[in-house]
Amino acid sequence: MVYDDSFWVTKLQLMGVWDEVEARTRFEAAMRRKREGVERRRREEEREFKERRGENTTTTTTTTATLFDVVEETERRRREEVEKAARELEVRKQHKEEEERRIQQQQQGEVDLLSAPMDPAAMAAVRIGQTVIPVMLPPSQMLGVLKNVRSIRGFARQEFARVYAILGPLYHDLVRARTHSDPEIFRLFRDPGEQAAMLAQLKTFSECDTAVGWYERTENLRAIMDVFENAALRELEGGYEAGDVDGRMKRYAAVLITLNGGAAGVQLFVQKHPVMEEMREELGNPLDCFDKPVMGQLSLEPAKAFFHRLAGIMKEQAAVIDRVFPDTVNVLLPFLERVAEDVIGEYISPVVDEAHDRDIEMYLKAVTGLFRLCVEFAASLPPTKGSGDRETFRKDVLAVMARVFDPHIDLYLQEELDYFRKTSESEVEKWEKQISEQDAATESFLMSNINREADKKDFLTTFRKVILAPVSVIPSAFSTSKAAPTTPKPEENPYSGELDMTQTNTLQDLDTAYHGHRISTLSITDDVSRAQSPAPPPTTELAAKAALMNSRLESIRSLFSIEVALNLVHKAKESLERAAQFTQLGGQTGEEAREQCETIFIALLQILGPRHVKTGFDKAVSHLSSYDPRSLSTHNPTTGVAPLITFLDLVNVGDLIQQMVDVFYEQELVSPHLTDRHDFLNPASAEKKLFEKMLDEKVAAGLNTGITVLISEVEHILATTQQPGDYNPSSPPATPAVTHTAEQVISCITSHTSLLAGSIDKTVLDVFHQEIGLRLFTSICKHIKRQRISVDGAITLICDFNHYAEFVDRMRINTLRPYYRALKGLAQIYLIDSKHAKMMASVIADAQRWEGVWRVEEVYEFAGRRADWYVVRKEVERAMYGFGCGVM
Repeated sequence: MVYDDSFWVTKLQLMGVWDEVEARTRFEAAMRRKREGVERRRREEEREFKERRGENTTTTTTTTATLFDVVEETERRRREEVEKAARELEVRKQHKEEEERRIQQQQQGEVDLLSAPMDPAAMAAVRIGQTVIPVMLPPSQMLGVLKNVRSIRGFARQEFARVYAILGPLYHDLVRARTHSDPEIFRLFRDPGEQAAMLAQLKTFSECDTAVGWYERTENLRAIMDVFENAALRELEGGYEAGDVDGRMKRYAAVLITLNGGAAGVQLFVQKHPVMEEMREELGNPLDCFDKPVMGQLSLEPAKAFFHRLAGIMKEQAAVIDRVFPDTVNVLLPFLERVAEDVIGEYISPVVDEAHDRDIEMYLKAVTGLFRLCVEFAASLPPTKGSGDRETFRKDVLAVMARVFDPHIDLYLQEELDYFRKTSESEVEKWEKQISEQDAATESFLMSNINREADKKDFLTTFRKVILAPVSVIPSAFSTSKAAPTTPKPEENPYSGELDMTQTNTLQDLDTAYHGHRISTLSITDDVSRAQSPAPPPTTELAAKAALMNSRLESIRSLFSIEVALNLVHKAKESLERAAQFTQLGGQTGEEAREQCETIFIALLQILGPRHVKTGFDKAVSHLSSYDPRSLSTHNPTTGVAPLITFLDLVNVGDLIQQMVDVFYEQELVSPHLTDRHDFLNPASAEKKLFEKMLDEKVAAGLNTGITVLISEVEHILATTQQPGDYNPSSPPATPAVTHTAEQVISCITSHTSLLAGSIDKTVLDVFHQEIGLRLFTSICKHIKRQRISVDGAITLICDFNHYAEFVDRMRINTLRPYYRALKGLAQIYLIDSKHAKMMASVIADAQRWEGVWRVEEVYEFAGRRADWYVVRKEVERAMYGFGCGVM
């Protein structure tokens, strides 16, 4: 076991001085040199062998006449002996050079594995008292013996012997000492720095002591080192109290660092600073942040002054640290940790607790304001020589500030979310309450002159009167005049063109654009003032019901408010800006803050969507579906469908709210990297998609109802404005032209569909146009079946059909064009003179002409609307079906 190299390697590993990588490198280098030597000797032997064979061949060829010559043989042997002696001399010379090179390498630390073992006779000796210590180095160089240990496989025993020869006697002398003054080490080394270095080496050497009684020996060593450390600490403390920074403090700080890293010296330096106790009151009182300068308000100016004074103290202390401690020890960070725990933490906690007891909003502002001051304080601190680079120092300081706020962050994040939800729901509830009060005030005003007892007894009868009464029976809602209600002009629409979201890139721009273009139709107070106008209320229950329906239809656009949405977005922005400050801390705290920011955004969408916008769209669709133009005595077809116009304004408001959400999402979450828009599993992105889906579904449902209402208006125009003489004139028209009815129909549809341009998705808009085109086609077909059309009136009919087709072409919906081409072809049936019944029959029976839009039977039904149909019917049927023919 004594000669087992692994045993001594283990000893050196226990001391931490064996480097396996170095040992592997040295071993590979030695093996490479050995292989090179073997290869060199092999090449020399081959060369000698070839030379010997060449001489023998020459001798044989030149002595063909003589078999044996004594002179030549003697000469040959003499030459061989000379060559052999020369080779031996060359080999000895090479061995000598190799030995000299090996000795030189040994002196430089590159010892070959094949070298001879160390000669004990070459070792010197140093006597310390009664102890004789064999050493290879002078006493002044004994302090670096562990640093000079080489990791060489096969020579671990020699390396350990060299270490043991120097440290072993000192170690055993020290552990047998009865008092701290007995060890020879304190007489051999007089300088405290050298004593500390040797004690540190002995502490490392004691790690390999595994023999019986090792615990007692290591405890004795530890006791001696504790005594030495306490003495050095007293000297350091004396220097601190005397203000001897560059003398005793710097000297004994280096001694403590050499002894065991200087942790005790750093702790003493931190504890002795007066800022921990005496100067705390001079920095500031935490409660000065309240009721100054205004009673009941929070002011962070005292806190700002507190951190300013503390930063000045830290800068002075950083300069002292650079003068006392070497750059291998980071003293500023432990000092800052203690200041953060005993000074900053003790200042922040009373402020936060008092603010929480007073008001939640004050608490939220206090936490984020103090954290911002802490971050500014950390950024103002200069790093010391031992703090590393500036970026690393900044991260370390932020981590210290994070530990200060650890007790408050979880509660703050939860309170921030709860506060946002509470204030947002309160905002929506306030809006809903105002709407309810407005509706109640309007209904009360309209029903104020009605006998409630009679209404209770005859409710069903009154309801039937409202539904089934002729148009002329229902009077005006607020007056007896027949003036039609005025509709907003296109330029008065705040969302059709003036408020362009493509030009608003930030929430501030959006806010300015909104407040710069808002109109009275979006104001609740204006609606209430109109409901409470001084006009006299209706005197009959029937008129009151009609006026109430008008009022509900007019109030569609106020069912949800862009102002409420803007307020909610601003509240979310404030909450996000406060919570996002903690994401810079990184780690688990930063991740929790980032997730809470996403949760705030999700709460915004949940309150703004299902609670506000969805409810408003549901009520709007319900009110719009109850619209009937035939039941309104004040209806004027030229003004269009006023409830549909207001609903389309509502769609524009909904689109504006969606764009506000998009701007908010990009500006407040994506740009600061609080969320990942490309992560399909991200909850904020998923909630945003749900919000957009809900908005699209409600807009689609409203547009479907709006289409029904719009087509009802078109049918009403066709039924009330089309004159019998338009398609069946008494005399041929002088100039063929489009009828006023067709122009009014297209004008009504165009004025309503143009309101949606740019406010909804193009795909949804195309579907909307396609549905309007199909329903318009159906309404025209029904209208034609109710008319009588003459040959002279067919020219006017063709003009109307061309007018309808041009409108459809402008919408660029290819699926609608076959319908209106068939409609234009249908006019030819009415243009054919009665004398050409067979030609009319061939046109009716040509299925390809109608492109699958109608069957022949349906075209035949249209032909029955000719004014002279009863004259040509028999001829047409005979040509089509063969009626009246006989078989001979």
